[in-house]
Amino acid sequence: MKPRGDALLLLAVLGGMFLAMLDQTIVGTALPRIVGDLGGTSLYTWVVTAYLLTSTVTVPLYGRLSDQYGRKPLLLVGMTVFVIGSALCGVAQDMPQLIAFRALQGLGAGALMPLSLALVMELFPPSRGGARVQGALGGVMALTYLAGPFLGGLFTDHATWRWAFYVNVPLGAALIAVVTLRLPRTAGTGAGGRPDYPGIAIFTVAVTALLLGLTEKGLDGNGWLSPAVAVPMVAALALLVVFVLVERRTASPIVPVHLFANRTYTLVNLTSFMTAFSMYAGVVFLPRYFQEALGASATESGLRIYPMTLAMVAGSMLMGTLMARTRVYKPWLVASPFLMAAGALLCVNLSLDTGGLALAGWMALLGLGMGPMLSGLTVAVQQSVPPEHIGTASANLTFFRQIGGSVALALAGTAYTSVVEHDAPLHGLAAAHASAAATVVPALGAAGAVIALVALLALPSKRLELPATPQSKVEAGFAS
Repeated sequence: MKPRGDALLLLAVLGGMFLAMLDQTIVGTALPRIVGDLGGTSLYTWVVTAYLLTSTVTVPLYGRLSDQYGRKPLLLVGMTVFVIGSALCGVAQDMPQLIAFRALQGLGAGALMPLSLALVMELFPPSRGGARVQGALGGVMALTYLAGPFLGGLFTDHATWRWAFYVNVPLGAALIAVVTLRLPRTAGTGAGGRPDYPGIAIFTVAVTALLLGLTEKGLDGNGWLSPAVAVPMVAALALLVVFVLVERRTASPIVPVHLFANRTYTLVNLTSFMTAFSMYAGVVFLPRYFQEALGASATESGLRIYPMTLAMVAGSMLMGTLMARTRVYKPWLVASPFLMAAGALLCVNLSLDTGGLALAGWMALLGLGMGPMLSGLTVAVQQSVPPEHIGTASANLTFFRQIGGSVALALAGTAYTSVVEHDAPLHGLAAAHASAAATVVPALGAAGAVIALVALLALPSKRLELPATPQSKVEAGFAS
């Protein structure tokens, strides 16, 4: 492959992931204006939840189906649905319409992240600088946290919030053309078989119930034992037990449960789940501190968090370089939770008078710890499974990160609200928000880092290997 061909191919692989993650970050800063224009304040959280529900549920489905039928057709389906959903969101006339179109967007977005992760492994293995490309992949994740909030604020302040959705249409159309022309078509490595319809149905209902319960828990006034939270959570747990029993007996399961017998696979997914605690601590609650405690605008808050997101980019790329040179990933992953914990615990000092330079240093530590997780865990989980399960493994890594983020937000939402309610009458609303951030960010970040560290220490040491089967098929695709 020529360098230009490699560049276009990498654009095709990473572009879909960029679209999906940009959409998650760009909409947040536009939401207050959206609600102001369309009304329906009580439906505020559902603009996010509808997208999260459908994208989370479909992640493992796309991963498994792409193992069976090939990545390219599933990626094109996901991109097309995502672009259509984005265009419809831009023309929504009320909140119910927007929520429905966001759900459609999510149905397409579920393909973009896991298939990008799988394609990077197959098209750019270690022999072709794959570890460095994994670093670039993590960098793309982090860069969306730079561009998204800023663009969302820019569109909202100087054009219209509808451009937060419209921007996906030309970008998506261009990427569909690149994928169609440049991405080689490879046959699925798994057996065709009959789709696992019972598993798909049970899994969809179970995860939907779980996310509904977690969403309700994050709302004011809902405890773990309130019916709105407890009923869907109990139903989700019961259905997940049924799902495991069904998958163990299915010839072609949508989520092969036998993969969890692999120690590395299980520990990496646990780490992904817990790392989301640290990531959401910074990405969600530090911007809230800037806005609610310091009075910054949404656009300003997106700019002030740059020390963390830039450090995420640097950490991810450094991880890629270290893996490429040493052919190992465990030592570098084990070092990351120490940085995450240090950055999170220093945030216990957050107040109305916290110096900007000091806070930038704390955020940089958080970002340097999170960055390697974005690229290193992807390599680790893909190296732990046979080639025919790379799509499934990549999808489950994304799935556990999203579920971990949902759990983190549910736990932190209650804590944040209780601190604000307690401190506001005593010290004022701005100081109360600062105190809440100083409680939630260290608690989430440190807890996630400590449990992730324990899991990583138990991870077997392994040198990077070249998966022959997918690469041979890819090379054949290039030759044709």
